[in-house]
Amino acid sequence: MRTAYSVETVRAAERSLMARLPEGALMQRAAAGLAAACADLLGRVYGSRVVLLVGSGDNGGDALYAGARLARRGAGVTAVLLSPERAHQGGLAALRRAGGSVTEPSPAAEELIRRADLVVDGIVGIGGKGGLRPDAAALATLAERSGAAVVAVDLPSGVEADGGEVRGEAVRADLTVTFGTHKPALLIDPAREYAGSVRLVDIGLDLPQEAELEALQHADVAALLPLPQAESDKYRRGVVGIAAGSARYPGAAVLAVAGALRGGAGAVRYVGPAGSAVIARFPETLVSDRGPAKAGRVQAWVVGPGAGDDAATVAEVLEADVPVLVDADGLRLADRDAVRGRSAPTLMTPHAGEAAALLGVSREEVEGARLTAVRELAARYRATVLLKGSTTLVANPEGGPVRVNATGTPWLATAGSGDVLSGLSGSLLAAGLTARDAGSAAAYLHGLAGRYAADGAPAGAHDVANAIPEAWRDVRS
Repeated sequence: MRTAYSVETVRAAERSLMARLPEGALMQRAAAGLAAACADLLGRVYGSRVVLLVGSGDNGGDALYAGARLARRGAGVTAVLLSPERAHQGGLAALRRAGGSVTEPSPAAEELIRRADLVVDGIVGIGGKGGLRPDAAALATLAERSGAAVVAVDLPSGVEADGGEVRGEAVRADLTVTFGTHKPALLIDPAREYAGSVRLVDIGLDLPQEAELEALQHADVAALLPLPQAESDKYRRGVVGIAAGSARYPGAAVLAVAGALRGGAGAVRYVGPAGSAVIARFPETLVSDRGPAKAGRVQAWVVGPGAGDDAATVAEVLEADVPVLVDADGLRLADRDAVRGRSAPTLMTPHAGEAAALLGVSREEVEGARLTAVRELAARYRATVLLKGSTTLVANPEGGPVRVNATGTPWLATAGSGDVLSGLSGSLLAAGLTARDAGSAAAYLHGLAGRYAADGAPAGAHDVANAIPEAWRDVRS
């Protein structure tokens, strides 16, 4: 499992470690890791042209010391100082001793960037807020257009470490070398898009057990997935109820059922007006026309995909004393107090537009501050919230680490894909997973299935559902 910690937590850990180390030792650890990453990216260090974009403080110091190491290996290294009076003096001295040169922003410095093989972004550290200043933004743009590889020190300058916001111009890196731990912005969009590949350098930080963010890996998901035992029957494996679809949107019901059937539950009960369409596609489905309360035994419900304006069914499902997943139209139709008053777990799965409507803000505001939005929704509804997007976030109402998932692909942005995710998540809920684990594991499998289904070409939601078993086998292998 990858974890990310807040700026405050990282700085506290750094202070604690520095108190036990000789002065400057921690920066030297970081610089050594940064220089090694730059050397790997260059391939051949001797004779390469390296430009350091250096701001004030320790972030610039890391870049300067790393530049000194590259210069000792034969690279031509020039540091462009954006704040000469506040540049790290020890780093400057080390660079000069190693044969590197120093300049300030100028047409000559711009020409060096255009001809560089590697540009190191040491402009702003993890405490930076807002976008880059105009002089720094101009150099960052020049570096991006130069054709040089761009390496960010700890975090791309201009993105905000704790929330992943990008409030102005920012460096777009090919590689980010981060120290001690991931920062939230390296895992969450929109900032994640600016980081490129991420390389974590261990500098010996002693971090708390509870992180700010968690990103599950194959082994973590494999440990969550339900497996039938010798004595299992369909009821012991879990029965998920699907209350979805309408005369206008029967396909939503079919796709939600498709996701549920591939999610590990023993059986799927369908309630709604699309029974004929569901049975025609999936004859193993248990179809009822008597409403959720009389449909028969279930261990979890999924309500909302394609529901149109059927508020009564949404309200009836929310009264059930089992875990409930609310998606799509159900998010609009669900009474907030009814959700807040539930004793059984609730999992809400909005995309950015739906989250914006629930929060009363613009879609752009949600997309620009996804971590803030998912936490606010979870607290407001007292429910676990899965915020869909290029990076899916899962937050619990009581706080704790937010789960982040990035297994998806842009090809998943297709009609019905979310319905498949709802059915898959609901099946895992019925199998006994917590709302947080069900949403996290489902998002992981759904993202992998999207990759397998698309394989570099367009794919429909039904293709994604059909690829879930392949994703499941991959995770379990």
